Amino acid sequence: MIRFFSKEEEKEIIAAIQAIEKKTSGEIRVHLQKTCDGPALEVAKKVFFELEMQKTARRNGVLFFIAPKEHKFAILGDSGLDEVVPESFWEEARNLMQEHFRKGEFAIGITKAIHMVGNYLTQFFPVQEDDENELSDDISYDNT
Repeated sequence: MIRFFSKEEEKEIIAAIQAIEKKTSGEIRVHLQKTCDGPALEVAKKVFFELEMQKTARRNGVLFFIAPKEHKFAILGDSGLDEVVPESFWEEARNLMQEHFRKGEFAIGITKAIHMVGNYLTQFFPVQEDDENELSDDISYDNT
């Protein structure tokens, strides 16, 4: 397994996901991958479908994809969220993460970006009475 975050950092990231998901029907996943054969966004799209994130009821899943060994990352939102965020939104979230990554603050960068995305999720996709957690909140790993 990729060891990128400490156990404490993993707990902080998962706690951030869970805090946001208590207020929204949106789903957030963080995925770490050992290799990234191609542009990060293209590989993230494949992972998005492999994790079945497109199957959320309101198409409001967000994937934070990181290939730490290759210094690549991407943020990918499903079509429901893409329809409501400003055009520059994903670039702003990416810049926020990158600013912290450059300082070696990986968990902080991801957590801050999760909260940034979460603000839009809670605004446009508030939690519903019948809402259920459709995807795991745990960080997923692929060692290929």
